[in-house]
Amino acid sequence: MAAPGARSCSLSGLLPAQTSLEYALLDAVTQEEKDSLVYQYLQKVDGWEQDLSVPEFPEGLEWLNTEESISVYKDLCGKVVVLDFFTYCCINCIHLLPDLHALEHTYSDKGPNPGRKDGMFSESTFNSPQGVAIMDNIIYVADTENHLIRKIDLEAEMVSTVAGIGIQGTDKEGGAKGEEQPISSPWDIVFGRSGPEVQRDDILWIAMAGTHQIWAFLLDYGRLPKKNELKKGTCLRFAGSGNEENRNNSYPHKAGFAQPSGLSLASEDPWSCLFVADSESSTVRTVSLKDGAVKHLVGGERDPMNLFAFGDVDGVGINAKLQHPLGVTWDKKRNLVYVADSYNHKIKVVDPKTKNCTTLAGTGDASNVIGSNFTDSTFNEPGGLCIGENGRLLYVADTNNHQIKVMDLETKTVSVLPVFRSESAMVDGSFPAEKQKTLPRLPKSAPGIRLSPVAASPGQTLQFKLRLDLPSGTKLTEGAPSCWFLSAEGNEWLLQGQIPSGEIESISSQPTISLQIPGDCLSLEAVLSISVFLYYCSADSSACMMKGILFSQPLQITDTQQDYIPPVELKYIF
Repeated sequence: MAAPGARSCSLSGLLPAQTSLEYALLDAVTQEEKDSLVYQYLQKVDGWEQDLSVPEFPEGLEWLNTEESISVYKDLCGKVVVLDFFTYCCINCIHLLPDLHALEHTYSDKGPNPGRKDGMFSESTFNSPQGVAIMDNIIYVADTENHLIRKIDLEAEMVSTVAGIGIQGTDKEGGAKGEEQPISSPWDIVFGRSGPEVQRDDILWIAMAGTHQIWAFLLDYGRLPKKNELKKGTCLRFAGSGNEENRNNSYPHKAGFAQPSGLSLASEDPWSCLFVADSESSTVRTVSLKDGAVKHLVGGERDPMNLFAFGDVDGVGINAKLQHPLGVTWDKKRNLVYVADSYNHKIKVVDPKTKNCTTLAGTGDASNVIGSNFTDSTFNEPGGLCIGENGRLLYVADTNNHQIKVMDLETKTVSVLPVFRSESAMVDGSFPAEKQKTLPRLPKSAPGIRLSPVAASPGQTLQFKLRLDLPSGTKLTEGAPSCWFLSAEGNEWLLQGQIPSGEIESISSQPTISLQIPGDCLSLEAVLSISVFLYYCSADSSACMMKGILFSQPLQITDTQQDYIPPVELKYIF
């Protein structure tokens, strides 16, 4: 790879040689022939008089899972780079991940936190879990990329595997005991009952995205439609042939799904069905709990082989169009189905009686606007839904906005649910000797203000007065700890013995932050960062949000003692 300014040719110069290699590989018979052709190609490219010039990434790109933007020549030069075009909502893309993981493990000097370990909370690991179902003190998890169903016992604080063997299975029938039954990319799960006479949930329904089917895991001895008595722990197919189709059929094993990704149960009559968000066919389907019949509800088209009948159209039945819906939930209070229409960035509502599908919230723009009502608010690929027990609040996993949004179905308002990590919460690994307070991270959209440098000598105390103004008609959110905290990257010695954080209880009486310059200074220059988080709501609490701001205070340490250093005012109007 040529460095900038070096004598080089463009990537287009590769195309003729690459095309010749591709045709030659098609004609090759043995692996030895293919290896020889690739080696000859690499020798040819390596022997060119001019190096290849790889273009730099454009400025302003958004990057995921990196601390900063990546540069071709600064970060990737001298490394082998695999370029994979990928969308997280495509199950075939997901199935390629093990190959990429194998390369990463083999050639990386770091990687990765994911794993598949059972045991105590402190030592257990998962790999991209997608769906959960909670009953009493037990949580079942669709551990998608481990191809497992896991059980979390909150009382025993233990994690165990109840279904799957840890590698992707191809079995489309099932019937073995759970931990002996291979499964493929379970995406969502929901509790159910094997019959109207059963008094408690005894089945765990599974959206088995990898084999395009709906499966069942027996939590107790029970019976499925047209099946004999099944043993506790059995895991088997309920509906779907395994072919990737949009095929409805009164015989459940002849129906076809296309990456079923969301499940919700309506056990009461006259519904008695599972609602399925069938993402790749862009439909919502139903599966009868009485006989397993699979029927169309909204979206898609009549040709079962056409998986590209997507769009964004309100309408009835097949005239309605969705685009890759991932989440679905049943509102038994109103007899309605809510759909996370992910690629349309909307929440839609379906009346299963009339098959009418309409937009409930979202404009179709991929953005993050908390509007005064449903239609003004926006989302960015919402992927999951859950309705509260009393049927008033609809919780939305707004995936690409990294938020849980709350839709009040009575007042038609949207707010953001503040999420905090408990001081005792663990991501992975063993428990630390001392529990440290976990502070939130500023969103990338938070404004930053660089203040004028301040000169101070060792032993002197600096004071910073917060002067923050909220928008008119708003107030701090009760119960949500608005706060400030200090950091000094690269000069952590500056904060030794200081009070690094505190709460903001009132806008009318904001705290003054003090910092005493240590007697032993390790540097003559440093930058103190003051991060502030405010959680606030409208006066009637119908809409809540969080805002953050970062103040950067350059410090110049000097031996010249000053009699008085005036307080620094930290002003900002949101």
